Amino acid sequence: MMHFLTPIRELPSEVKNFIAAFLVVLNVGFFSGLTFVGQTESTTPDGVVENYNGNEEIEDAPVMKFKKSQREMLTIVHTHILSMSFIFFFMGGLLAITSISKKWKQFLMIEPFASVLVTFGGIYMIWYGVEWFAYVVVFSGTLMTATFIIATLLIFKELYLSKKPL
Repeated sequence: MMHFLTPIRELPSEVKNFIAAFLVVLNVGFFSGLTFVGQTESTTPDGVVENYNGNEEIEDAPVMKFKKSQREMLTIVHTHILSMSFIFFFMGGLLAITSISKKWKQFLMIEPFASVLVTFGGIYMIWYGVEWFAYVVVFSGTLMTATFIIATLLIFKELYLSKKPL
């Protein structure tokens, strides 16, 4: 078995605190983004479709939304895929030095990348007219969020609750 890094539980306290500070700020950013998703009502398939394809045909809509332009869609997809790939790269690096099982570790390290592609590629598909893809987007976005939360909790557990081996 190849060991290339010091386990996270064995790191000096100043490095553990640095990692914890990073995770706290990362979670604030991640969940502020999810708050925005909730405010755009994009947590349901119909809400996702309306957010990107507009609702101009509904006369009494509480909030008028217009179909996003191709430029807006490319900006959304581009920025989210790039930024989230870095988020999950760093999370995966931290997970790599935890003591969780190899199968769970591999799932939690790789799955978010698939979810990022499916979620934001799916959003583009919805905009392109494949509206049923909204169900896939909601599922993949939920799975991505769940893996982020689980990874964060496991890393914090390893930082402060796991004992150093004797």
